[in-house]
Amino acid sequence: MEERDLRSDGGVLNLPMVPLRDIVVFPHTMVPFVVGRKSSLLAVEHALATDKKLFLSTQLNAKVDSPSPEEVNAIGTTATVVQHLKLPNGNVKLLVEGIARCRLQEIEQHADGYFSVLIEEIEADTEVPAEGKDLMTRVGNLFERYIKHAPGLPYETMLSTVRIADPGRLADTIAAHLRIDVDEKQVLLEMIHPLERLQTVAQHLEGEIEKLRMDKKIHHRVKKQMEKAQKEYYLNEKIKAIQSELGRKDDRLNEVEELREKIEETKMPTEAKEKAQQELKRFEVMPPVSAEATVSRNYLEWLLAVPWGKRSRELKDIHRAETILDEDHYGLEKVKERIIEFLAVRQLVKKSKGSIICFVGPPGVGKTSLARSISRATGRKFVRLSLGGVRDEAEIRGHRRTYIGAFPGQIIQMMRRAGTRNPVFLLDEVDKMAADFRGDPSAALLEVLDPEQNHSFLDHYLDCEYDLSDVMFIATANVMHTIPPALKDRMEVLRLPGYTLREKIAIAERYLVPKQIKEHGLKKKVKIEFETDGIREIVERYTKEAGVRSLEREVASVCRKIARNFVAGDVEGDITLTPARVVELLGVPRYHLPTEKTREAEVGSATGLAWTEVGGEILEIDATMMRGRGKLTLTGQLGDVMQESAQAALSYIRTRAEALGIDPHFYRRFDIHVHLPEGSIPKDGPSAGIALATSIASLLSENPVRGDVAMTGEITLRGKVLPIGGVKEKVLAAFRFGVKTIILPRDNEKDLAEIPEDVSQQLEFKLVGGMDEVLEAALVDPVSSVQLGEEGSSRLGDAPPGGPVTH
Repeated sequence: MEERDLRSDGGVLNLPMVPLRDIVVFPHTMVPFVVGRKSSLLAVEHALATDKKLFLSTQLNAKVDSPSPEEVNAIGTTATVVQHLKLPNGNVKLLVEGIARCRLQEIEQHADGYFSVLIEEIEADTEVPAEGKDLMTRVGNLFERYIKHAPGLPYETMLSTVRIADPGRLADTIAAHLRIDVDEKQVLLEMIHPLERLQTVAQHLEGEIEKLRMDKKIHHRVKKQMEKAQKEYYLNEKIKAIQSELGRKDDRLNEVEELREKIEETKMPTEAKEKAQQELKRFEVMPPVSAEATVSRNYLEWLLAVPWGKRSRELKDIHRAETILDEDHYGLEKVKERIIEFLAVRQLVKKSKGSIICFVGPPGVGKTSLARSISRATGRKFVRLSLGGVRDEAEIRGHRRTYIGAFPGQIIQMMRRAGTRNPVFLLDEVDKMAADFRGDPSAALLEVLDPEQNHSFLDHYLDCEYDLSDVMFIATANVMHTIPPALKDRMEVLRLPGYTLREKIAIAERYLVPKQIKEHGLKKKVKIEFETDGIREIVERYTKEAGVRSLEREVASVCRKIARNFVAGDVEGDITLTPARVVELLGVPRYHLPTEKTREAEVGSATGLAWTEVGGEILEIDATMMRGRGKLTLTGQLGDVMQESAQAALSYIRTRAEALGIDPHFYRRFDIHVHLPEGSIPKDGPSAGIALATSIASLLSENPVRGDVAMTGEITLRGKVLPIGGVKEKVLAAFRFGVKTIILPRDNEKDLAEIPEDVSQQLEFKLVGGMDEVLEAALVDPVSSVQLGEEGSSRLGDAPPGGPVTH
């Protein structure tokens, strides 16, 4: 094609073309851009060699590297190259000034690859009608507001744009500075009528001003929220820079690296390690002094502190264990036997399920100290968790990390304290837990104490499973009825009954006395010898308990008084603790000797046996009668069950009145009052039934009850005697109080095997199946089976005809 110079014949021009990407050049505006395509560079060279004129048209698709004639817009802008600069990489940077809108008429591609085009200049109406001036003023005001808010636009330079008198030129100049899409700018370029173009520019200005206003509002809000964090971050960065200049190490970086190394070294399961690594990534980008960083650091430290893989070396020598248990505790043969069995199984089975044992017994019998001995015998660490008064489930499972001040539960805390994953874990006072609105901690213990579940115990704070299957759990309790059945079912219950007199003396001689002498600094200063009779004096006349806690206190009291006398210079030579010296040091005895306690046979007075949390107790029952109309009065703070037992006893006696030599109509003339002393202590249960019946039968028949007999058993309306619980504790209590004969239900014969041999040899047991046998053994005068005489007389006298019915 023959090249032609720029000419104005008919407004048709012949110019080289440069297709633009993402740029629209408007007339009367200066625009810089870089030319890099070969065809475009040739077009620029041709323009620079002639009159520096180019036709600039935007591509329809900016991603196309070599656009065809159909892929450029038909309307573009003629421009003059004002400046050009060749860059080191071969590209050329141009600064062009737009001249006029032109419509593409014909396009041809040269052999060397660039395009030349024939274009026609588009004439625009330059006259401004009256409504156009108002529109120009409005657009000028909008643009002035726009440049105030838009960043990067020089305010003073842009103000000169507002003073342009030509509406078309004003619209083009403002459109060139609007931050709108290329397609929208192309639409403005193709608008021929100036006022129409100006109206569209006004609409764009209003939209952009609203966007800028919203951006400013959001920016102000975000800036206000982040100002403190940015300030802290800035100051921390400055501190880092200062420390770096001073040659000091970055503590923050060292801390992160140290945590990362610990995570890799710790034998965590996969789930826990993933959580730790995820949390470390979050911690690494947090400001060091922020509250979130403290929470994250605490969580990581807890994950690393829990013993995931560390174990104690377990000692499985059953002979050594047996020796240790005998050294620490006297008696308790069944418990010791169970521990030896456990160690024997551990020798045969490498991996066995964790054991859950519950020691139940009165205070002072050695439940807690026995758990410590088990720890020593097995070579395991020992940790103790007191559950008395615990009401919150979170004490067991922990709090979720969303709460302020959250921590793991006591189970995980104790495992951290133990430092190994197979300690002896003592759950002390498991019967003293309670539930409230915060949850039931005993329900949370179900998972802990279930061998089928505790391998995947989930603490709310750690939020990952922890294996408790290697832990040897030992629980202690004074009573069983307050422990929920589901929890009770998960534990192997071993009962520790109270000690006998012989056992208490042996415990004092072997353990308590040497311990207190050493603790009071008397071992090397004074030679002290406790006689057996002296210890017996303390046990019988200064203590009244199932365990030995009070006994230890009294021994400590004796040692304190000896220490005082030694320091004062009142002690010369060796000291022997005889019964008389014990009384001299401890003062007036608190309790009578058992032989002194035994009473004479009395009418209406029987001795029952009761079970309490601290062991067995003697239950005195007194009955008396006065003239009245058959009312039965029960005092002594009796519970509902015991009151019902008294009613059942009275009903039985009425049905057997004639056989017992009692007036069948006694209830019409007399009221009966039954009282159990120590009225401030609540009493309940069915086991006093036969004692109540014996007391009332003795009263009405005026037949005394033997003073050396104690009894326990539940009564029915037909006089049958039913079995009861706590036989061993009740028998030991009777023995302590000097009782010689004990009446027991026949169905409790199996429980006699648990009675120590030295105790059972000194007692006589009467096993009964009905009330007739009880009265035969308990009353001084044996009850005759012969009915009353024909006269119908009785010791209470004849009853009047008629009368009220007893209640």
